[in-house]
Amino acid sequence: MKDTLNGSLNTNDLLNVSGERFSIYALDLFRFQYTHNELYRRYCDIIGVSVTDVTALTQIPFLPISFFKTHEVLTTPAIAGACSLVFESSGTTGSVNSRHLVFDPEVYRVSLLNGFQEFYGPSSDYVILALLPSYLERANASLVYMAKTLMESGAHADSGFYINEWDKLSDTIQKHQGLRKVLLLGVTFALLDFAEAHPAVLKDVIVMETGGMKGRRTEMTRVEVHMQLSDLLGTPVIHSEYGMTELLSQAYATGNGIFRPTATMLPLVRDINDPMDVKSAGSGVLNIIDLANVYSCAFIATEDMGRIHTDGSFEVLGRIDHSALRGCSLMAV
Repeated sequence: MKDTLNGSLNTNDLLNVSGERFSIYALDLFRFQYTHNELYRRYCDIIGVSVTDVTALTQIPFLPISFFKTHEVLTTPAIAGACSLVFESSGTTGSVNSRHLVFDPEVYRVSLLNGFQEFYGPSSDYVILALLPSYLERANASLVYMAKTLMESGAHADSGFYINEWDKLSDTIQKHQGLRKVLLLGVTFALLDFAEAHPAVLKDVIVMETGGMKGRRTEMTRVEVHMQLSDLLGTPVIHSEYGMTELLSQAYATGNGIFRPTATMLPLVRDINDPMDVKSAGSGVLNIIDLANVYSCAFIATEDMGRIHTDGSFEVLGRIDHSALRGCSLMAV
């Protein structure tokens, strides 16, 4: 990993932050990105926020996530040609996809593995089975890269990706159930397809959905999805992962759809009509601080509605209506 950002900020430290240290590093990272990310600095200047104005996390400007569709979001010393890893979102025909240029993949790898361990223990202890059919068709899907990174940390012979090989997947689960830790990770529609084809009792398997119907099924609430999966798979708790192309950190819900962020992520909430009205708790649109986004932008204004509780946990309540039409039009070039 690259060593120094601005004298006191070190990317190794960014992966070991907690409590008050998070605020210190986030503010330091803001100053670094304001100085070295031309796009972000221009955005801050246009909305009238100077680096000297910001002394608290809620005062930091959050870059509209739509900029990842229209611009290369890079903080020096990152340059586009030096980014060997690029995450790209899915989209419908004719839509513009988000692209996240990842300058230092090692930061992503370490933050992912450390974050997973916070919640579940070492990923190397798991047989990891991934149901990501639509994502496997895309070379730059961040979710596929995430699953592959978790698998490679343990390199278990039976870890792997599945598309429609439901019999094989069921046999693999039964082979390890009760003997080893098993994580079944999948997009919502694929997990439902598998569960309907192979209803079972998975008492010792962590079933984790990552969202996404992708037009394959009628949209359902997370509560409805979890109830159906629990009934079909015989597991009382369905886990969830919250992440996206534009973020390198994750949040996990170990039950009831209540997410908790990993150490490098902090959710805040903004008023839907005033992007600078930001609070640490309450309902509104989610802003995410992602300290692993060292060389892109660590301060992302998402298009997800949410509710943040006073303990820092949060719920995702849906998307902003007409979110594709929203965002900042002040920087068309």
